[in-house]
Amino acid sequence: MKALFINCTLKRTPDFSNTGALAQKAAMQLQELGFETEIIRLNDYNVLTGNTSDEGDGDQWPQILDKIKACQIFVIATPIWMGHLASTSQKVIERLDAIFRDEDLADKATGQYMPYGKVGGCLVTGNEDGAHSCAAQVLWSLQEVGFTIPANVNAYWVGKAGGEKDYVEAGGEHYLYTNKSLRYMTTNLAFMARLLAEHPYTTNLLEENKKAETESDKEE
Repeated sequence: MKALFINCTLKRTPDFSNTGALAQKAAMQLQELGFETEIIRLNDYNVLTGNTSDEGDGDQWPQILDKIKACQIFVIATPIWMGHLASTSQKVIERLDAIFRDEDLADKATGQYMPYGKVGGCLVTGNEDGAHSCAAQVLWSLQEVGFTIPANVNAYWVGKAGGEKDYVEAGGEHYLYTNKSLRYMTTNLAFMARLLAEHPYTTNLLEENKKAETESDKEE
C-alpha cells in the first residue's frame, strides 16, 4: 500500500523546506508501518490554475492525479502564509474539484468518486497562528471529494509570535505535542487505509441520487 505526500511549500527544489521536513518524518513512520511512501513538491510541477483534470497547454496536474489514483493514503502538507492556507495548497484543492464532474474519476457502477477507499490527512507548519484553520480547510475539502478522514489525522508546528525560527531551526522535531499528534496521525491513517482495503464502501451513489430525486423539488 502507498502513501503520497504533496508538499505545498512555496519553495522549489533544492531549497530546504520545513514543511517537507515534517512530511519526511511522517513518511518514515508510515514506512515503519509497512507503507511505501512518496513525497512530491507541487512547485516542481507546472500545475495550472483551474478546476478540471487537465487544463492543457503543458499542465502537469495529470501526472500528480495519476499518483493520487495509485495511493491509499493522501496527505496535503502546507505552510501557513499571512495566517492562511498557502496558495499552492488551495490550488491542489481547486484541482481536486474536478472529481465532481469528470466521469473518468467515478466508478461507473456505483458513482463513487475516485477517492472512495482512500484516506486523507494534513500537515501544517508556520509561524504564529493559523494551523487549526488550515487543517480545517484541507480536511473538509478532502472529505467533500470522497476521501475518508479518520480521527486525529492532522499534525502541526507553529513558532512564536513575530516569526523568527522555523520548524527545524527551532527544534520543532523534538516538540512533544507535535510528535504525539504526528504519531496519532500516521497510526490512524494506516489503520483506516487497511480497514477500507478489506471493507470498501458499499454505498451506491447512483441509487441514492434516484431516491433523493423522488423526494425533492425538481426545480432548484
